[in-house]
Amino acid sequence: MITQDDVRQALRQVMDPEIGRPIEDIGMLRDIEIDGGTVRVHVLITIEGCPLKDRITHDVTAAVGPLPGVERVEVPLTPMSAEQRQALVQELRGAALGPHAGGAPRTISFPPTTSVIAIASGKGGVGKSSVTVNLAAALAAEGHSVGILDADVWGFSVPRMIGVSGQPVGFENMILPLEGHGVKVISMGFFVPKDTPVIWRGPMLHKAIEQFLGDVYWGDLDFLLCDLPPGTGDVSISLASFLPGASMLVVTTPQEAAREVAERAGKMAERTNLGRLGVIENMSFYVCPHCGEREAIFGEGGGRIAAEALGVPLMGQIPLEPVLREGGDTGIPIVLSHPESATAVALRGAADAVVRAAKSKVGKPLTLMTT
Repeated sequence: MITQDDVRQALRQVMDPEIGRPIEDIGMLRDIEIDGGTVRVHVLITIEGCPLKDRITHDVTAAVGPLPGVERVEVPLTPMSAEQRQALVQELRGAALGPHAGGAPRTISFPPTTSVIAIASGKGGVGKSSVTVNLAAALAAEGHSVGILDADVWGFSVPRMIGVSGQPVGFENMILPLEGHGVKVISMGFFVPKDTPVIWRGPMLHKAIEQFLGDVYWGDLDFLLCDLPPGTGDVSISLASFLPGASMLVVTTPQEAAREVAERAGKMAERTNLGRLGVIENMSFYVCPHCGEREAIFGEGGGRIAAEALGVPLMGQIPLEPVLREGGDTGIPIVLSHPESATAVALRGAADAVVRAAKSKVGKPLTLMTT
């Protein structure tokens, strides 16, 4: 005869469609009843009329139906009470529950195994977002749990580059990020029309970054990559104040002008309590798509010099190929679309270097000063 343990084990593969965790782990599995060949799986849903209730019913039926002895699967759905929803929020957000008693600063906690990496550049146009997206896709392809916080509030480009569109779902004042190619993503691009400029200054930017960190359910990430805007302005300062345990990865080109400002961005880390992880030199040389000949069109040596000046390793020298640009336009990173290309190989090598460098760095509770 079928047992409750058999059913419970089968239900381990049933994930909440929005949260991406087993329904039992987040308190949605209310009860299991077995009546001969009929199995009733009582499931709690977050709200009455949940738009994904048919998906949950289908997934539960598909998991339990094939078990020996099961003739019929019924999935009664019951909306959560206010107390049950609050318990779910606490489970998902951990310590990120607002100010502590006595007016103490609000805190959020990433798991100890999460490496938070701020990816910076001194100037725009060096391919920082392309590097971020491809690093994330490469890490995810290797089995790591990865998220991207697109902190370039004015010039957001990550959604297009990683092929994600739509609007994140809100649940009890919490935001569930969208996902593309196995990477969780949050960006201002999900909240404003693509042709609408974001005309914000310091306080609004500060609050946006706070919400992207504290109000988004990231889950148990191995890596959170934060794509910073160019330079050392308000967003970079706010992010550094929120993430004192994070590390900074600097992207530059070989060009002398880019190298100089990249060093300034890297030196910002020591003034804002960020660790310095390394340097990636992008556009190191151009690869002709017809003959394969290489040409250093932006000069040579900028990444190496910047790394030496900052006292960090040079983690990669990334070639410039037309398919890299094509991937950014189509939403398929080059590490996935052309994995054997020179650029993809170099980006995967950089991702491996990031993993090795991050092994000794652990996530810490992050203090957010509320106003």
